[in-house]
Amino acid sequence: MAPKLTALAIAATLAGTLANAGDLDVVKRFYSDLLTTPSDVTQEQVNSVVAADWVTTPLGQAGTGAEAFFQTLQGFGVAIPDLVWEPQEILQDGNRYIVRSKATGTPAVPFLGVNPPSGKSFEIMSIDIHRVEDGRIVESFHVEDWMRAVAQLTAE
Repeated sequence: MAPKLTALAIAATLAGTLANAGDLDVVKRFYSDLLTTPSDVTQEQVNSVVAADWVTTPLGQAGTGAEAFFQTLQGFGVAIPDLVWEPQEILQDGNRYIVRSKATGTPAVPFLGVNPPSGKSFEIMSIDIHRVEDGRIVESFHVEDWMRAVAQLTAE
């Protein structure tokens, strides 16, 4: 009887970290509905994808949380109106999603020290790790290859 209780205890522990059916969709919406053409994004859309107290590492200029993320997206929308962020691969471990993605765009204003805008576009890779709880992303770790973007925007 003890082995059954142990298996039940392990299953109950794992259940707290398993993904819900809609979690993958929420992660995909992070890219399609929020990061792609961010000037069109509303605060309501952000609230439907990330938690109000969403934590991002590294911390964005506007801070953390859904409200600050909305402000960051609005800034990106002005800077790169044609920004497209496309997942290339999504791996899942329980309620964590690791996303390798590609971002492309053409800055319309001075961006990353490239002043005036060169009219050139960039294509970079990013890696994100998202944790989803209760149907929203609650924590994200991210790395983007912005130095590659600068090199592409300033190339002769």
